[in-house]
Amino acid sequence: MLIYPHHTGEPTDYPTRKDFFVSKAGTEKGSGLFTRRAFRKGELMARFTGEVLDKVRLHTLQISPTQHLHDPHFVGYLLHSCEPNVALDMKTLTMWAVKEIAPGEALTMDYTSTEDVLYRQFPCLCEAKDCRKWITGRLEPMNQEGCVYLHTLNRPTANAKIYAHA
Repeated sequence: MLIYPHHTGEPTDYPTRKDFFVSKAGTEKGSGLFTRRAFRKGELMARFTGEVLDKVRLHTLQISPTQHLHDPHFVGYLLHSCEPNVALDMKTLTMWAVKEIAPGEALTMDYTSTEDVLYRQFPCLCEAKDCRKWITGRLEPMNQEGCVYLHTLNRPTANAKIYAHA
């Protein structure tokens, strides 16, 4: 059964429920897209579709500076990671594995790979080695909330012990 409710028949390469599922359980990282099977690095995972809009919304992905693809059924649920396991080609509307992906794994992309400006900026919870800690679109400055958040992360707590090196 296809994930997209408006598709009929069995078009090849579109996502199916046997390969993917969306969890709306609302974990600390949010609702997300997960895989039911393994994917090899470099493998075409799926084609995707949606409604083309002229503004950024929740679950949209930027196609061009003035066009955004609204997909509330599939890729709109990709979680962010500073070290993603998938990449999107917004010209061919395809999703590719950039790492080996195990069954049950959350599918992640780097939001800056498609978005000039995000629907909303947010603290990053990806836990990647080189995590940026606050996520913005690639062309937008960090907002005041992000500046305060990063300042708070870098400030020693009142109970922290500071050791001097001899």
